[in-house]
Amino acid sequence: MSSAAVSDRQLRLVIVASTLGTIIEWYDFYIFGSLATILSAHFFPKENPVAAFLETVAIFTIGFLIRPLGAFVFGRIGDLIGRKYTFLVTLTGMGLSTALIGVVPSYAQIGIAAPIILFLLRIIQGLTLGGEYGGAITYVAEHAPDERRGYWTGWLQTSPSAGLLVSLAVVIGTRLGLGDEAFTAWGWRIPFLVSFILVAISFYIRMKLHETPIFQDLRRRGATTRNPWRESFTGPNLKPVLIATVIILGQGVVWYSSQFWALFFLQTVKGLDVLTSSTIVGIALVLAVPFFVVFARLSDLVGRKPIMLLGMGLAAATYYPLYSALGRAAQPGQVDYVTSVAIVWALVMYVAMVYGPTAAFLAEFFPSRIRYTSVSVPYHIGNGWGGGLVPFVTSAIWASTKNLGLTLLYPILVPAVACLLGLFIMPQTHRVSLWQEVSAGEATAGQATD
Repeated sequence: MSSAAVSDRQLRLVIVASTLGTIIEWYDFYIFGSLATILSAHFFPKENPVAAFLETVAIFTIGFLIRPLGAFVFGRIGDLIGRKYTFLVTLTGMGLSTALIGVVPSYAQIGIAAPIILFLLRIIQGLTLGGEYGGAITYVAEHAPDERRGYWTGWLQTSPSAGLLVSLAVVIGTRLGLGDEAFTAWGWRIPFLVSFILVAISFYIRMKLHETPIFQDLRRRGATTRNPWRESFTGPNLKPVLIATVIILGQGVVWYSSQFWALFFLQTVKGLDVLTSSTIVGIALVLAVPFFVVFARLSDLVGRKPIMLLGMGLAAATYYPLYSALGRAAQPGQVDYVTSVAIVWALVMYVAMVYGPTAAFLAEFFPSRIRYTSVSVPYHIGNGWGGGLVPFVTSAIWASTKNLGLTLLYPILVPAVACLLGLFIMPQTHRVSLWQEVSAGEATAGQATD
């Protein structure tokens, strides 16, 4: 078997279905954060707005922290029964939990039950996303040709930023259509309810997909794992899992510090309204998202390592001056849109460098029989724990100190340390062939039969 067995038409369908579904999952996940200031007013007591906001951010952060557990659970299922049906389940769980947030009564209506229900739905979001993204990475990588795996998985890597962009677009469109008063009162529920429609479309498209040819070959030869947890986290595979976790911790912090915290910064530090802040970040994302594919394709030629580590190093070195400049450009009532967009675009370019090649790096780093589990767990520890703590840690430090340098300490130190360690422990993987692994398995099976 070789990658030539996958036609260009089939590969394009795989990319569209996987990326569209993952965009929707990230839309679901980030619509919560995009509306954090409004949710805090509806689901918590109004006596202390700062405390209410931090409690909302904490619930938002819980969705990140629970993601590795979802990776454990759904990664195991994906390695045992297959990639396709596992991420159909996660897509459905994410979509339903998001849509239900749009119908939960407010604190004024049902009291303490409101934030409890919100918390439980956020847990479901985190669990299902923990299973979704590792599956999507594995699914696309196990269809892509070896020499262009970075390019094809790079399209998938646009999905988190695209999901954030879609969430911002829906928020802006709904707010403009209804007006500020109606949107704040009840219109904020519409972006959550839209998830019903988006998930139905994505589910229909994904149902047209087949299992990956690499997993089909493993199953045909009886070579699938019996215990993906034991194989992934003991013996010789433990070291790659630990190395990947270190690298993805740096990548995850850059991701959230460069684009999602930019939105938090504009809203909570500078006090811009949701519409203005969303417009600045949204335009920057539109301009920067194509570079995820550019850097991913470049990693096919020069390797994943130099591009990812360079992005981490640049981010750590320039966060403070860039956010200082953004603070001067984005003053309430006198926003310099061109400068603000340019700064956020530069921040997102760091994300493109560290994130564009990540899917290919992870898929190439682990053997096929345990790839779903081994990719998912480091990914969601790094992004869920490392990156997911960024909104809460930075918001809490800013609320207590009002000092930008202290606030950015976590976003600067984590990628700096990951970059330094990565110079010594991160391997080059772009020459690894997933398809040769399958061919070797076929040869072994043929010898056994003879």
